[in-house]
Amino acid sequence: MNNIYGYIRVSTISQREDRQWAAMEEFGVPRENVFVDKQSGKDFDRPAYNELMARLSESDTLVVKSLDRLGRSYDEMIQQLDIITREKGAAIVVIDACVII
Repeated sequence: MNNIYGYIRVSTISQREDRQWAAMEEFGVPRENVFVDKQSGKDFDRPAYNELMARLSESDTLVVKSLDRLGRSYDEMIQQLDIITREKGAAIVVIDACVII
């Protein structure tokens, strides 16, 4: 199955994720396939992100509004992109960058 998933992250509980939700909806990501974390992007130990990664598989697509919503650490982000694309065989779409990897 080719599933499409979305990932939304805001750094604090008080921040709103409205723009990210709108981007997911506009891109056509089913609401039930969007995973949301409300915590810092300093590392990738986040509950919703971990659940998303457990579900993501070959031929699936992961959509994020911008690359910084995935994480803040460049080295860890490169490692995660490698896991998503090479190990899992999924695609990633970064809406604001208009890049498909």
